[in-house]
Amino acid sequence: MPKEHPEMVVLGAPQVSTSTTTTTINMPGEISQPDHVIWSTFNALFLNFCCLGFIAYAYSVKSRDRKMVGDMTGAQTYASTAKCLNICAMVFSIFTTIVFIIVFIYTL
Repeated sequence: MPKEHPEMVVLGAPQVSTSTTTTTINMPGEISQPDHVIWSTFNALFLNFCCLGFIAYAYSVKSRDRKMVGDMTGAQTYASTAKCLNICAMVFSIFTTIVFIIVFIYTL
């Protein structure tokens, strides 16, 4: 064999005499629980029918505080209450605005 070509060695699969074990840790990702603070702020500033927007804002802040503490069940309860109050404030305010517009048009 000429010296120009180096010897080629064919390697097989690695021979491992010990068995390896793997450990898998499932870490839950950060669960994003909405607290509706921005929606509550908007309702408190612009659609504050019978102070429902302000009360929704208070519940949203409570929900955010519960989330910071780590009480996700309490945060979800307060967020659900804030969501219901925001929906009520928005519906009542829009309905009242439409009624005022209709009454204003018909009184002219």
